[in-house]
Amino acid sequence: MMNSEIAIKLHQVFFETEQLQIIKGITGEFKKGKITTIIGPSGSGKSTLFRLLNGLQSVAKGSIDIFDQSINDYDPIALRKQVGIVLQEAVMIKGNVKENLALPYSLEGKALSDDEAEYMLELVGLKKEILTRDSGDLSGGQKQKVSIARTLLNKPDILLLDEITSALDRVSLHDIEQLIQHINHQFETTIIWITHNIEQAYAIADDVWVLIDGELAAAGPIKLLEKTTNQAVREFVWGDDHS
Repeated sequence: MMNSEIAIKLHQVFFETEQLQIIKGITGEFKKGKITTIIGPSGSGKSTLFRLLNGLQSVAKGSIDIFDQSINDYDPIALRKQVGIVLQEAVMIKGNVKENLALPYSLEGKALSDDEAEYMLELVGLKKEILTRDSGDLSGGQKQKVSIARTLLNKPDILLLDEITSALDRVSLHDIEQLIQHINHQFETTIIWITHNIEQAYAIADDVWVLIDGELAAAGPIKLLEKTTNQAVREFVWGDDHS
């Protein structure tokens, strides 16, 4: 199953609420082991797409395959371990850093050893001394790194990142970008990253998806943004209002 060069394949995927069609017939692929950024205007369906990819919501029509297996055939808990997600706001529970880091294990009744906790912190560039620090005392960048480490505890093959640097200062943003690239190279983790930052998309991505009004307006190597003839894509990427 893991020999596929395609991590995720979507075919004619639709999603709608009673009032609104949000995802409109998306067909496309995310390559295994690559970093793909998803860009597009607010309200274009990016976060909804993520919820479909890790089973938090179900498609109305169409199909999603994860490593050549229908998403419907996965056990939901197993799916969310394999397809991890890190959100824009790094939510911390009350308690110290180790208690936050151990949350995926705690939910399964397992204990996180000090050695494993220290390894996970080292992986994301944090010192082991903060394990006993109250999570409320962490900076925004530190919280995001703990959140990433917590998601990595399940050793996901695919990592979904939803605007994870949008609230960070430039130094913290650069740290997180380097960390994600390191994870991608070290573990060959497939990374799919929603960002509004076009500069960031160029800096980190192998490939790019452009979502506009629930449709996949463009997809391919990141350099396609320079050559696209799609007027809506050009206006979003190169227009005055693309921040």
